[in-house]
Amino acid sequence: MHYVNNPMELPAAAAPGVAGRALALGRRAARGLERLSPLVDLALRLTVAAVFFKSGLTKIASWDTTLSLFENEYAVPLLPPEAAALLGTGVELFFPVLLVLGLGTRFAAAVLFVFNVVAVISYPDLGAAGFKDHQTWGLMLLVTLTHGAGALSLDGLLQRRAPALPR
Repeated sequence: MHYVNNPMELPAAAAPGVAGRALALGRRAARGLERLSPLVDLALRLTVAAVFFKSGLTKIASWDTTLSLFENEYAVPLLPPEAAALLGTGVELFFPVLLVLGLGTRFAAAVLFVFNVVAVISYPDLGAAGFKDHQTWGLMLLVTLTHGAGALSLDGLLQRRAPALPR
């Protein structure tokens, strides 16, 4: 008798009746989910990019307020408030664009992931709801970081055109 680790690997002919139909249905569902994967990757990238980009736009809309926040509210380690405000705003405006395009996606996700952690550390009055939001964004960035941009991205296009490039 042949044993397999994954029941989805079992040939349909080897599973008669109801079990065979259930396996076939499971295979079709898995193929359908595989086809949705590029859309899910894109949705994750767009959603988390929008959050950070909007935050960057808010910062440049009132630079005096932004500087005041970095001087009085945010405790960014190792940087003077002006440098932290400039660097933070730059990160929030540049790297989400890379995520949307799917270009240098893993690097952009890594930068935003670290930025997100620093934001949590730097703002002690974040509160439970704010902390939960940052956890969600961190998880979304971690999925993108580990999974990559997906097929609907410039990274995916470049990979298809030049398969020898690192993923």
